[in-house]
Amino acid sequence: MEKKWLYVGLTSFFELVWIYGFNVASSWWHWTFIVIFIFIDFHYLTKACEELPTGTVYAIFAGAGTVGTALMDVFLFGGSLGFGKVAFIFILVVGVIGLNLADKIDEEKSKKGLV
Repeated sequence: MEKKWLYVGLTSFFELVWIYGFNVASSWWHWTFIVIFIFIDFHYLTKACEELPTGTVYAIFAGAGTVGTALMDVFLFGGSLGFGKVAFIFILVVGVIGLNLADKIDEEKSKKGLV
């Protein structure tokens, strides 16, 4: 795995960690950890944007956060998972994959001098 994609994975993971913290924080010192995780998250987001197109990174970051948060709500906090939620999660995942594929095509064209 390339380092740039590792950064995308890490920023997506740490986003879910601090979102989870928002749901379970019950004391002032919990918020200290949440702020630390937010800074770690933004560090990896910045590193990913240095090496990949920002639009792609943000689409994956936002998509993973949205899907992860919806699934966290269902599996950890007793939320519901209906057809509408599943359908829109599917659309989001397809969109993120599409953006990734489009960027690869653009990179190939750039290497060949077509764009």
